[in-house]
Amino acid sequence: MSRPLDGVTVVTLEHAIAAPFCTRQLADLGARVIKVERPGTGDFARAYDERVEGMASHFVWANRSKESLTLDVKQPEAQAVLEQLLAKADVLVQNLAPGAAARLGLSFDALHERFPQLIVCNISGYGEDGPYRDKKAYDLLIQSESGFLSVTGTPEHPAKAGCSIADIATGMYAYTNILAALLQRGKTGKGSNIDVSMLESMVEWMGYPLYYAFDGAPPPGRSAAAHATIYPYGPFQAGDGNTVMLGLQNEREWTVFCEQIMEQPALATDERFVSNSKRSENRAALQVLILERFASLTADQVVERLENAHIANARVNTMADVWQHPQLQARQRWTSVPSPVGELPALLPPGRTNAYTPRMDAVPGLGEHVEAILRELGKTPAQIEALRAAGAV
Repeated sequence: MSRPLDGVTVVTLEHAIAAPFCTRQLADLGARVIKVERPGTGDFARAYDERVEGMASHFVWANRSKESLTLDVKQPEAQAVLEQLLAKADVLVQNLAPGAAARLGLSFDALHERFPQLIVCNISGYGEDGPYRDKKAYDLLIQSESGFLSVTGTPEHPAKAGCSIADIATGMYAYTNILAALLQRGKTGKGSNIDVSMLESMVEWMGYPLYYAFDGAPPPGRSAAAHATIYPYGPFQAGDGNTVMLGLQNEREWTVFCEQIMEQPALATDERFVSNSKRSENRAALQVLILERFASLTADQVVERLENAHIANARVNTMADVWQHPQLQARQRWTSVPSPVGELPALLPPGRTNAYTPRMDAVPGLGEHVEAILRELGKTPAQIEALRAAGAV
């Protein structure tokens, strides 16, 4: 079956996570993604670690189904190759250092007259203008700048997210903006300029704590793995030392919890706990009561009782647990993709559809597709060798 982005070509000058995560999702939908990398070293995320049979974990995750073309884009010969690629491309994505794309002549204004159909997506820390325009940005720095660290962690210590949440948010907004731009181009025939900033992407995800702190009100406190403003909603240890995560969302569930789990119906009308705000204010006292009840039960028994009472719950899984998660296995969400080090497991993209199968092709080796792409552009073997000799590819 055809895929939604079959026939769409994306050229990307990308590194790290935000742009590669965006373009990998475009590739999932069928787009041809040509990843332009620095000769010799490539995307610096290739060297983050060696955890996947010698390949970097970040790189394997964010770069399947792409073609790797090494180009030294500062050399005229390489710039000519890039120009040929852009003439046939639908989308250019870049997350180079601030100002670098413009210096290379890759701004939307510089390209639009020659390639009016081209969509240009610029991903940066703070956006194309404003006082922070030239400021360097990395994931943890944006977690901090956006206020995320101020509401995450313990009362004593802020904590970062365990994954690259700011990069992921930015990649998602770049991805959806590109899809919207392709639809818009279908109406107008013209490409457009997309400016996606990490700060704005992350601040959008901070909407709840921002509004909770509206007009100078106190913000949500840092509450470790518990919810800052809903209680009981968080981790509780059972008698066998294992932890169960549970969440109550309304007063009906609170009554059921008191009756069926705590086996103390009077708690439901205890003045300290009669509303969510009261329970949140008195969480220390309520936590003691819950832990006392759970102390006589194993985690499996707690989960069973919560399930029978239709109370939301989850296990605190490790990475090893997630690799073996029974729900992912039952829904056949794991497949495999080729790579320079052999077949590797890969999770199918979220969103199962009967309209098409997602593209799940190889993680590319550095410069793996140089010769094939240059031949496609009409270069002769002698010309390709000359480009190699000059260090342009």
